[in-house]
Parts: sequence; C-alpha cells; structure tokens
Amino acid sequence: MSPVRARRKPLAVPRLPLERFELACGARLIVSPRRGASVCAVQVHLRGGNSLDPARQLGLAYLTGRLVDQGTRRSSEEELAARLEKAGGSLAGGATGISGQVANERWEVLLETLAECLTEPTYPRDKIERQRQRLIDRLVVDHQDPRTRGVQLFRKLVYGAHWLGRPEAGDAATVRRIARADLARFHAQNWCGKRALIVFCGDVAPEKVRRLLDRRLARFPAGRELGPPDLTFPPRVPRAASFPAERQQAHVFLGHLGITRADPDYAALLVMDHVLGTGPGFTNRVARRLRDELGLAYTVHASISSSAGVLPGTFTAYIGTSPANLATAVAGFRREIERIQREPVPRAELELARSYLLGSFVIGFERAARRVQTIVAAERNHLPDDHLEQLVRAVTAVTADDVRRVAQAHLFPRHACLVVAGPVTKGAVAKLIRG
Repeated sequence: MSPVRARRKPLAVPRLPLERFELACGARLIVSPRRGASVCAVQVHLRGGNSLDPARQLGLAYLTGRLVDQGTRRSSEEELAARLEKAGGSLAGGATGISGQVANERWEVLLETLAECLTEPTYPRDKIERQRQRLIDRLVVDHQDPRTRGVQLFRKLVYGAHWLGRPEAGDAATVRRIARADLARFHAQNWCGKRALIVFCGDVAPEKVRRLLDRRLARFPAGRELGPPDLTFPPRVPRAASFPAERQQAHVFLGHLGITRADPDYAALLVMDHVLGTGPGFTNRVARRLRDELGLAYTVHASISSSAGVLPGTFTAYIGTSPANLATAVAGFRREIERIQREPVPRAELELARSYLLGSFVIGFERAARRVQTIVAAERNHLPDDHLEQLVRAVTAVTADDVRRVAQAHLFPRHACLVVAGPVTKGAVAKLIRG
C-alpha cells in the first residue's frame, strides 16, 4: 500500500453514545454508557461562573465551587473525603461546578456524594477560613511571579473590562473580602437546576443514572436561566503593558482576541496552529526559528485554537527569553505570522501537521474524564453529536490555501497586544510594539 493510500485510511474515531434527559429540577443530564469501563466520571457544569463575581469580591465563584465539599448538613468534610477514598474516587469543584470519578462499581457513591455537595453545603466557618487563607497565600506569591502577572496583564489588554479579563481566583485583596455568608449566598442564588449541565460516563444503564439523580436532586432549586453572554470586547489595536521585575528572563506575550469553538474555520486554524506554533518538537515554525536556529529560548509557542470556547479565546504567542533578545523575539513572531499569511505551506509541512493531528486525535479517549469533558464542551458549544467525526474529516480536507486564508482572516500581528514581564519598562514595550 502506498503512503498516500495509507494516509487516507479511515481513522478509528471514538463514537460517544449519548442519551439525554431533563431532570425534575430543570438540569440537563447526558449519559454516555460505556460497556466494560473500570472507571466512571461525572461533571456538573453551571453557567455563570466568575462572570457573576461582584467587582469587589473577585474569586467568589471560584471559592464557592472549591469549598463546596467542605461539609454538608449530613456529613463533615472528613466523612465526605473518607467515603470517596474508600471507593477509589475523588471530587473537585471550581468556578463553574464540580466533577469527579470513581471505580465504576461504586458509581452510586460518587453520584450520591456529588448530589449532597450540590444541594446541602454548609460552608463551615473554620474550614472556610483555613482554605481561604491558603488561597490568599498562593495569590500573594502569584502576584510577584512575572509569568503569572504577564498572563493576567495580557488578558486584561485583550478583553478590557469584560469579565474574561479578570483572574478567575481573584486576588488577595478581593478574596479577603469574601466571608462565609457570601459563599452560602452565592451558592443559593446561582447553583440551580436550570443552569446545570450534568454529564456522566460509565458502564451504567442511563435510566439508572437518571433515576438516582432525579431522587437525590429533588431539593436542588430550579432557579432561573441566565441571559445571553456579554460579547462586548475592545477593538483589535496595538496596546502595550509591562510588569517590571528584576529577573534574568523576560516573559513575552503577543496576541489579540481570537475565535469561538463554533467558528467554521476552526479545523483549518487547528492545522495552521500546528504549522505555526504548536507542533511537537521543532516541527512548528516559531520553535524551529526562535528556539532552534536563533537559540532565544526553550519555551516558545503560538496558538489561536487552543483557547477557543463559547466566547472568543485569544491568539497568543509566548516566549521566555533574555531581555537583550526582546526585539528579535517580537520581530521573529511577526515574521513567521506574516510568512504563513503570505506563502502557501509546502506539502510536506502540511502533511506532517495533519498526520500528527489525526494520529494523536483519538489518544486519551480511553479515560472517562476525557470523554465527559469532551461532551460538556460539545454541548456548551452547540456542536452536533457527530462533531468528532466531522472534525477528523475537516482536518483531513484542509489545504495549503485554507491555511493561508484563515491566517489572513484571523491573525493580526500589527494590531496585537504586547506584554512583557521582566526587567523592562512600559515605554520600552510600547517601542517594541511600534517596531
């Protein structure tokens, strides 16, 4: 068989069977049965998250989710943890809900514990104070970390006043203002059935999952749905910022507002990313040029597809380099971006990117948690049930002209934001962005 024919052989794309239900509490439930699974997983996604944080209490949604398992009306935090550990399971919460996994034969323990945390958290004062202080300690350290501050500044430049430009966990000052009563109030007002999407994957009959959750979530308030998301973002114009820090390395972020996952150019941009800045080893252009040939850094990458979601992500080109190499690094990013906009990608380079994407596409779907995450993302982005098969077909069909077209349509190297965290002033960064 010739190499060309071998590449055209259909890939074994995982098919994720889905059964949908609406629970009495108003939550949407999707069950993906998987025969023979040794581990099952569940995720509850709640619309709103940190978009609902008050300006003076950033981190409230994050803490509400992170601390939801610290005790309920029926169980202490230690009892909840012991129950899951005995079943080989775990739960973890965050700004947009809670997720967990367990040995498949103990699936009922997982869902019952999850439901208890969803409906009956008490937020015990002593537990909350301890965990809140741990978060504050971490945020104080992060506040002095150049790379972390660079990420935060970059998102602020790209998203402006939009909530996407705020740190999910807040900062030390805003978290200090969050009291136990605020957590309980936020949970009562915003954790509700009509905002909840629940996805379960395991070797369990879907109807059994529905019955258990309908029973255990009977007291979960239906609440009300949220309105459409805020789509107001700053225009793409050059903006500069710096986080001065006496370090031997400078962290450079160049980019702008990106795309949503539902963008029809997503597959072509996925291929473009692998050619430009996310391919493995030295196969992508920015790594080959800036890392291998110029020796500017070890860590360097660029991507627009990786952050695409329900709301636009970012196009982000990043490098950690010596302060003396800042101008060379920024110019190198621009040169490679403009080259992929101007010149068709050679056939061999395009084939390498597509083959890597297609070959690695199915890796990881053996994990129940990965399947659950994929289903949640597809449902939130209103993708069809066969979106995995469609994506494989679309990637296979991407041409060199497609790559050049989407690079021209979605990349704006001369209208980008630039952030440098390290021994540099904002004035020096402003000069770089004008260069």
